[in-house]
Amino acid sequence: MYSKEMYELGAHSSVIREIFEYAKKRSAVVGKENIYDFSIGNPNIPAPDIVDETIKKLIDTMPSADLHGYTSAVGDNGTRQAIADYLNKTHGTSFRKENFYMTAGAAASLTITLHALAEEGDEVILIAPFFPEYKVFAEGAGMKVKIVLSDPDTLLPDYDAIEKAINEHTKAIIVNSPNNPSGVVLSEEEIKKLAALLEKKEKENGKPIYLIADEPYRELVYGGAKAPYITKYYRDTVVCYSFSKCLSLPGERIGYILVPDEAENSKEVFTAVCGAGRMLGFVCAPSMYQFVVRDCIGKTADLSIYEKNRDLLVSTVECLGFSCAKPDGAFYLFMKSPEPDAAAFCEMAKKYELLFVPSDSFGFPGYVRIAYCVSHDMIERSIPAFEKLAKEYF
Repeated sequence: MYSKEMYELGAHSSVIREIFEYAKKRSAVVGKENIYDFSIGNPNIPAPDIVDETIKKLIDTMPSADLHGYTSAVGDNGTRQAIADYLNKTHGTSFRKENFYMTAGAAASLTITLHALAEEGDEVILIAPFFPEYKVFAEGAGMKVKIVLSDPDTLLPDYDAIEKAINEHTKAIIVNSPNNPSGVVLSEEEIKKLAALLEKKEKENGKPIYLIADEPYRELVYGGAKAPYITKYYRDTVVCYSFSKCLSLPGERIGYILVPDEAENSKEVFTAVCGAGRMLGFVCAPSMYQFVVRDCIGKTADLSIYEKNRDLLVSTVECLGFSCAKPDGAFYLFMKSPEPDAAAFCEMAKKYELLFVPSDSFGFPGYVRIAYCVSHDMIERSIPAFEKLAKEYF
């Protein structure tokens, strides 16, 4: 009658979404201003003015049939060229428009890429902590998932563990920097280590291992941290990008896949991306927003607000006795649970209307994710609740 596998996915939504829905229901009871919802990575700062200005200009100057009609299946040529030009100018690369496939956001980019690469018996390595939907996307593409834990002290990749996990079936490894949920940013040194390891294992296995760089948080780095462009360090890289975070456009679902010419079998991989997009129904990303990002490329929302939020939140929880690694990027704080069961800690936090996400679904138990892409005022108002929560444990 129906797919049991799809039924299970539908019946058990992500923990993040469940808490987000709980927040909405609870707000109706006690008032939204009394709920401190740190559950979901939904940017709260407005898109830059140029986005609305561009939309108005497009509506006024572009024929409606063109503005709202289909682009090519792979995306608008002008948009793809604008992205290539911007990346080349910014990172010293040599991309062409033909390297880009426009998508309905990062989720579509990852899903398409995994389906494009997957062959029978293939495995993909996920470095925990990782965004929970990676597992859903990879298994949906028919790939076996192997989870490798990060170094517990630094939350950086454990290269020895990664090397042990790689075998003749390894097709890809997903890297997310800045990381959701930890906020860790891979430095040039870390990327070089990973690239050297993968190059070594490629030679041993006699076939490519693709590094899928999931980069929706690329521009969200603080305190002088930098996110090096991974294609410059490892040739077999496929980039999955979204404009959701940098332009504060999460609901518009616009992003791209980049398959560089340097990647092994790049033309075939790109053609497979086109085929996967066709099979999944991800052709012709939202047209108007392709034109918007074309004209807004390189612009960002006021991301300094997130750094201000981070600093207040980190200083608050550390002063109260909680332990966390100060994040260099993204907009998440990965805080160690003061009791072994992070879910139980999150239930205790609910007592004070604090909503966190337990880390079990991120593949790294014992922590909670706190999304600080919220108003600075909400963080300030939540401090007494954090103080009450701390007294339960310290």
